Amino acid sequence: MANEIIINAAREETRVAVLENRVVTELYIDRRKDQGIVGNVYKGRVVKVLPGMQAAFVDIGQERAAFLYVDDITFNADDYSRFLEEDEEGKAEAKMNEAMEPSEQVHPSDTASTESPMPSVGLGEGGEGTPVDLEGPERESPETEPREPVRPRPRRSGSKSIEDLLQEGQEIMVQVTKEPMGTKGPRVTMYISLPGRYLVFMPNVNHVGVSRRIGRDEERGRLKDLIYRLRKPGTGYIVRTVTEGMTEEEVRADMTFLDLVWKNLLKKKETMSAPAMLHNDLDLVFRTIRDLFTHKVDRLIVDAKPEYDRIKEFVNTFMPGLSSRVELYDQEEPLFDNLEIELEISKALGRKVWLKSGGYIVIDHTEALKVIDVNTGRFVGKRHLEDTILKTNLEAVKEIAYQLRLRNIGGIIVIDFIDMERERNREKVYNALQEALSKDRAKSRILRISELGLVEMSRERTREDLLRIMCEPCSYCEGRGYTKSPVTVCHELFREIRKIGISPKNKKIIIGVHPDVANLLYDEERQSIEELELEFHKKVIIKADSNLHIEQYDIVTL
Repeated sequence: MANEIIINAAREETRVAVLENRVVTELYIDRRKDQGIVGNVYKGRVVKVLPGMQAAFVDIGQERAAFLYVDDITFNADDYSRFLEEDEEGKAEAKMNEAMEPSEQVHPSDTASTESPMPSVGLGEGGEGTPVDLEGPERESPETEPREPVRPRPRRSGSKSIEDLLQEGQEIMVQVTKEPMGTKGPRVTMYISLPGRYLVFMPNVNHVGVSRRIGRDEERGRLKDLIYRLRKPGTGYIVRTVTEGMTEEEVRADMTFLDLVWKNLLKKKETMSAPAMLHNDLDLVFRTIRDLFTHKVDRLIVDAKPEYDRIKEFVNTFMPGLSSRVELYDQEEPLFDNLEIELEISKALGRKVWLKSGGYIVIDHTEALKVIDVNTGRFVGKRHLEDTILKTNLEAVKEIAYQLRLRNIGGIIVIDFIDMERERNREKVYNALQEALSKDRAKSRILRISELGLVEMSRERTREDLLRIMCEPCSYCEGRGYTKSPVTVCHELFREIRKIGISPKNKKIIIGVHPDVANLLYDEERQSIEELELEFHKKVIIKADSNLHIEQYDIVTL
């Protein structure tokens, strides 16, 4: 599989597209005036404790207070170290390894970042880290049953309540795990983790884990022994997949760097008053290089010379074996246009997506969930209706998995497949959906197809989806997606005229309306206007005003 990373860097925004066999599978956008805060570490102040929700609001200096759940609070590593079993094959470590592998499981804009490795690399000011997101459903494979969401938790059963752990006005150190979304503030945790190129550093956890994606037992053992020998007592590390084959010197350098980041963070904590940022995330370009630019990527193309120079310096310093794969695009035609990525972005904002067979899917966004509807459209099949439906559903499965990744759709998702009579066909569609989503870095949980042909699923969400990033609710329809018809507006006007008409003071009623409504009043509804004039003995004057919303009207009486 040919993999490419395409970076379009401009002064106002940076866009990164991940291509698999020339097909855009993931897209990330980072705008200078609206940069994310996932991964930033803050010294915050507790502003409100909510015993009924077992949570607290924390002021971290953002527009909205951050939300801290009781299970994300710890003052002692012993509170959650029991979830990090030393048995490498134990269930807890398997879950932790999967949850804490940013390079394999989490998008670059969602993963933990590190502080600038060294000033000469030119990463900008204070580029520091983000946390590993421990929330969300664990990834499933087609062969396994759906599992419950996994998160290491301190002693939840019988543990202290939120009011025993926090008090209003208390200053605490937290790390952002989810961006603010819609009306919700950011989600934070007190579990601090600092990922580097090869390791994820957990300063207060006495544990060493190795990514399960490192398959060879000898290499896993070598790396684990190496970390145990090099680490400081009481600290913990997760060995990332890219560490496979690394030398002791490379691992030691990453470990030393992460230790310096942690010391710098603690120093800021002692000298700064809340709310204050202690640790800043990397920009999108370097998150992408750290988390996605591996030996599986054939080339990385960037269209800006300054960014190219920064990337080359970083790669030459930390991953020289990949330096030859970094290319500067200098042609006249814009990079995203040349590779037809702009066209894919436009399609990704559409509500309807056509399938090759002639069927289509419709993607609707609501406040609580996303709904995907599958339709046969122009596809009529060849023989049996059930075969036609099965083929459309199976084709839709691939497109749905692709659109979820491309649009970064997360949260609760309901898929309305075309009803299938045969149980074995439902099973085929369910298994195909599981297999298609197994390639997704974001973790998901899928329930079996219901009797109504619905699939309920959840997909990890730590940042806004593409639609929310690039679009805003329509000011014309106020986000409803529809407006009142001209006929409805006319009937509303008639009711208003009847209210005004009973007053004997006025002789004229002047109405300003949208041109479409005016045309209807002059034509089809003219008789109704004349009847109202006779009933109330008043002259009704209609004036078209193109500046008015189709639902708006102005009424003046004389």
